[in-house]
Order: sequence, then structure tokens, then C-alpha cells
Amino acid sequence: MAGNIKRLAGRRCSVWPYRICGRWLRVCWDLPGRAVANGVADMQEDFEKANDLRAMNSDFRIAGCTDRDGQRQSLEERKSTRTICSKSVPGKEFRMNNDVAQIICCPRCRSQLGRKESHERQLFCCNSECKYSREGFLEVFDQPVLVDFDKSILSEDAFLHRGGQSYRSRDDSRSSVKTRVLQLFFGTNYVARACCAKFLRQLKEDNKRPRILVIGGGEQGSGVDELYNDISIDLVGTDIYASSNTTIVADGHQLPFIDASFDGVWIQAVLEHVLDPPIVVAEIYRVLRPGGLVFADTPFMQQVHENAYDFTRYTLSGHRWLFRNFAMLDAGATSGGAGTAFRWSVQYLIRSITGSNKLGKAVSLLFFWTRFLDRAGKRRPNADAASGVYFLGSKAIAPICPHDMISFYEQQAMASSVG
Repeated sequence: MAGNIKRLAGRRCSVWPYRICGRWLRVCWDLPGRAVANGVADMQEDFEKANDLRAMNSDFRIAGCTDRDGQRQSLEERKSTRTICSKSVPGKEFRMNNDVAQIICCPRCRSQLGRKESHERQLFCCNSECKYSREGFLEVFDQPVLVDFDKSILSEDAFLHRGGQSYRSRDDSRSSVKTRVLQLFFGTNYVARACCAKFLRQLKEDNKRPRILVIGGGEQGSGVDELYNDISIDLVGTDIYASSNTTIVADGHQLPFIDASFDGVWIQAVLEHVLDPPIVVAEIYRVLRPGGLVFADTPFMQQVHENAYDFTRYTLSGHRWLFRNFAMLDAGATSGGAGTAFRWSVQYLIRSITGSNKLGKAVSLLFFWTRFLDRAGKRRPNADAASGVYFLGSKAIAPICPHDMISFYEQQAMASSVG
């Protein structure tokens, strides 16, 4: 197929439109190859980091590392010591500050946490009747793992087997060459960027140094550089694995924080990956102070993209009802509108026919221009076919009424986008 396209692109045409199309096909076909070539250096860097991490683990004779004979410890031994590795994730030192230590609690019973003299590094539940008052919580890279594994999709054995890290390779800071090349094709989330600025501006009106929780923040979201670069906020990152962006490993269904402990919550491209989104949203409501802000964006027309950890999609109206206990400040389609949804469909069409995810991604690069159609479409029709939707709101005293959902849909046709 590649040879035929290149021969077609190189054939001399007597009519100028065909010449232009031929050149365009040649350039577009070469783009995936160039993107891959530019990403080779980044993949090599990731490989070296992985080797460094494995070497780092071998320096410790503790759970998850090696014993005296150089043999890897069993899962039972790791569970008994409850510490996977005492060295921090490369690139960041983790020490939970006193402010965060004062707001954490047991994810099972929400009792206070403390340390025992015989286990100075390990956290235990202070409720004597709780399981974790005896077993204590795991710790990975100086981050407490405040997860009730009995009630979580996260398996303790699988977590220990991965050494507390993600099951797949990720660009935590979105700074790799590969990520930057893909951003040239597909752009950044300009809606999240605008919402982030509004989110921070409003929080600082009520608190000079707001405390913000990022749920599913192991990998930095698109368009939220301001959130991570702002030194005038206290940012607490959580995810079900440890990364350079997380402070605590936690499950969003059981947030290990006391009530009303945060001024804002940011949850971007996460709710599709949780088993029970209403429970997660209820947890967000619980840990927010009165009037606290929440931003969430969630896929609608986007296909499955996280393998077994991908469960739910929402229309704009369904997303609004999910956050019915919050007063709306803004809502609509993300920067991934109908044009982006079309590109996703092309990628997964090729994947379904060929069985190759790489080929699907390569072909989708030919349709990078469809993202510009996201801004050209009208707001309401675009939201009905968008790749994803977003909600920005504040914690309310009472929920909206069911009949309010009809007027919400109709008002979206007249509303102006935040971006």
C-alpha cells in the first residue's frame, strides 16, 4: 500500500489539482515515519530510566528488592515488610509535609493515622478494630499507599509485582520528544487550559494559598501546565500508582482525606477509568470545603483507550447530572470536539480491520487537520458528537432538580464556550 501511494504521489499529472493531491499524500505518508524517528531518542531515554530504576531497586534489601543472596523477595515477604522501596521516584524527593499529614485518614474507616515506635516509617490506622491498625499501609518510593485493597479494583499482589508503578510506560510530565511531536499534530487541550486559569483565579480570590487535590494525577493532563507550575498553591497528587506527580497512592472511590480538606479538585480524563463514577464524585463532594471548586473532563465519543481499565462514557447532559450536587460555572465539549472524534474513529477502524494499534495511529496522523474543525462547529451540535465533555462547578448546598436537565440542554445552544 505504501509503495502504491508513493508511486501515485510521484506520478506526473497533467492537471494541477492532482499534482497537489499527490504531493499532499506523499508528505502525509512520511509524517508517521518522521514522528516515530523523532520519538526514538525519547524511547531510548525511557529505556535507560527503566534500567536505572531496576538498578536502584537492587540497591535495597527490603521488600520488592533483593535479599542477602541476591534473590528477589516473594510477594509474601513484601507484604510482611509493607515497604516496596524506600528511595524516591527519580526526579523528585517525596516527603509528606505536615499539612498533608494532618488531613489524611484511613480509607476503610476514616480514622486518624499514626506511626508505631517499632515501625517509624509505616502508617497505621488508629482504630483498633480496623484491619489496618494491625497490618499498616504499604509505602512505595516514600509515598504511603492508602488503599483498601479489599474494596478496590487495584490488586495488592499486582501492585507489589509492578513495584508500585504503572502497568504501562507513561510520560508523567508530558515533556518527552514523542509527546511534543504528537502535540504538533493533535494540539493541546485549550479548553482545559482556559478552565485551569479560571479555576486558579477563582480559588485565589477566597484563599491566598489554596490546597488542590488532583485525582488520577500520575500523568500530567493536557493543557494544565499552569496548575503544576504555580508555586502559590499546595498541590496534592494521587493515583493508583506512584509517579513524580503523586504525593499519595490512593483509589478515588475511597479518598484517604478528612471531610472539607481541599479548596479545589481537578480530575481530568479519569472518570472513564473508575468502576463507579458516582461514588468518586460523592468523595469529591465530601473532601471539598463549602463552595470549593471542581473541574472534570470525561470522554464521550472516544473509544476504549486504557485496556481493562476503561469503563464509562458520558454525554454532556449525563455528565452534568453526575455533578448534580454542584453549581455549574461552565460546561461543554472539550477541545476534542466532533473533528477529533472523527480522527479517533479512523484510528480504531484501521485497528479493528488490521489488528494493529500502531498502524491505526499512523493512519490517523493523516487526519490531524480534523482537530481544526472542533472550533468551527456550533457549540450544541459539537457537544452532541464530541470526543469528550467537561464540567466546572462549585460545591452546592442542594442538588439540581431532574426537570432542570431539559433546560440545561437547551441553554447549551446559546452559551459561549470557555475556550
